[in-house]
Amino acid sequence: MASDAARGGFAPQAMQVGVLTAALQELTPREKRDADPDLAVEEWLDFAREVGADQIQLSSALHPDEADVPPEAMLDPVANTLDLRAPLDRARADRIRAAVAQTGVEIADVGYFDNLLHADPAIRRKKTDFMLRVFDAAVLLEVPAVCGFVGRHPGRTIEQNLVDFEASFVPLLREAKARGLTYRIEQCPMPGWTVDDAFHNNLAYTPAAWIELHRICERHGVGDSLRIHYDPSHAILMGQDTRSIFQYLKDEGVPFLIDGFHVKGQVIDPKGLAAWGYGGQTFGRGDHVDGVPSEDPLDQANAWKKQTAICEHELPGTARHDPLAYLTNRSVDWLDHQLAARELLDLDFAKAPLIVEHEYGPARVQDRAALAPILQGSIEFTRRIDQAAAAMYALQHEVLPAQGIPVQGVGRQAYRS
Repeated sequence: MASDAARGGFAPQAMQVGVLTAALQELTPREKRDADPDLAVEEWLDFAREVGADQIQLSSALHPDEADVPPEAMLDPVANTLDLRAPLDRARADRIRAAVAQTGVEIADVGYFDNLLHADPAIRRKKTDFMLRVFDAAVLLEVPAVCGFVGRHPGRTIEQNLVDFEASFVPLLREAKARGLTYRIEQCPMPGWTVDDAFHNNLAYTPAAWIELHRICERHGVGDSLRIHYDPSHAILMGQDTRSIFQYLKDEGVPFLIDGFHVKGQVIDPKGLAAWGYGGQTFGRGDHVDGVPSEDPLDQANAWKKQTAICEHELPGTARHDPLAYLTNRSVDWLDHQLAARELLDLDFAKAPLIVEHEYGPARVQDRAALAPILQGSIEFTRRIDQAAAAMYALQHEVLPAQGIPVQGVGRQAYRS
């Protein structure tokens, strides 16, 4: 029997809305979760239900006692909600799955965001081994994917990093494929990873790069294991817009590459942009002392001024937008973002994750009672925007065409400047 959509009926397809658990790192105090490592996941699942999320993106990371980068050197320290100092075993996984069943909140994927092409071979091996531990945990938790970065060797050119990717990252994807997992790449350029002047420190930062990496993976039989977890905030950071990116992927014959979304905006500061332009602040940041890179992590955190000098992250629903900002790619047009995805991408919207990632600094309060209504409001905003886009798509691409009724207007168009 034909579906309602195929018959021209109104059958909008909304997405499941989730939240990254790094939004509240100290939901479970460190002294409690270090002693009982799965308590943090249980409490986050309960908190996600409280704020109205359908899913969580479960954050994992090297424990602060094991990490090579101290928290004070990070712009957005990554939570190890899923504690993998010891590998996840069946008993621990069963406990977490029981909490999933009890709360009704699913785990979309496990996220570990680190530089997997680190220059130091020992540190790279440590990070890769931890990612393999994340893979094994994802299998035991019965989730389909992991999410993370590629990274970059800062002492090598982009072309040399492609060779490095083929030698070092493709074997990691073979391990993902062997476990039936998809590796979803988040495309942040990570300008604050280094105290030099490099801005693009994550190799997979832009669509042309995604395509090249995918071609490499295809040659090695792991192309289906590499996908993109698209984050529009990073497109805004680099002067791009979502619709043009999605159109480019379609034009290049790879509209299937995007497999999920981070819902995080970027609000460009026009004064900062006038001062420094795209690419951000390149000197006087405070990460050097007398012309020499500082060894102090607090100073090293100033490397992020390459980004924050021109913009600030947006928690969806919390920022006022000048309509001109949409037209000049200085803020995310959330409605068109979700509409363009449906018009241009090859994606199963009922299954693809739509994950709220909270990195708006002033609102990143680490108190459950204070943060709950903030996340609740952003999640509800995201859900309603997505539902509106789903309704628009169904009307414009299914209902009206089935009855021979023209669609009015032009709408936003790709590649317009």
